[in-house]
Amino acid sequence: MELTVYLAGEIHSNWRNEIKEKAKLLQLPVHFTGPMENHDRSDMIGEEFLGTQPDAILRDEAASGINNLRTQLLMQKSDLVIALFGEKYKQWNTAMDASAAAALGKPLILIRPKELHHPLKELSSKANVTVETVSQALKVLSYIFETE
Repeated sequence: MELTVYLAGEIHSNWRNEIKEKAKLLQLPVHFTGPMENHDRSDMIGEEFLGTQPDAILRDEAASGINNLRTQLLMQKSDLVIALFGEKYKQWNTAMDASAAAALGKPLILIRPKELHHPLKELSSKANVTVETVSQALKVLSYIFETE
């Protein structure tokens, strides 16, 4: 069995690389996917495909349509979603992706620091598992493949 795991969450830190490297070391049969991690490309993709937009709002809307299409397709094809809420960055995209995963009935592992317990309590109740660290999420992922 091989799983496809969608890694939802902020794109400014290396948390995805940490999960990918540890999963590889554990030889887990997992394929990872997620949002476009090149922030500039993600922001400018609408203009790249549709041409220069007349203002910043329309530029954002053009990009968001393409990025939402990508996210929807990749998430629908995933077997599991891991969503990270970090401490430093605004987390609107993470909240949207985790909510979409729950609405799709996708198994969801939510990573959030203890300090975010209260603001994420409802979303956490929709997740299958809520943990506080990337390492804990990886342990849960690893457990899926244990046979004894």
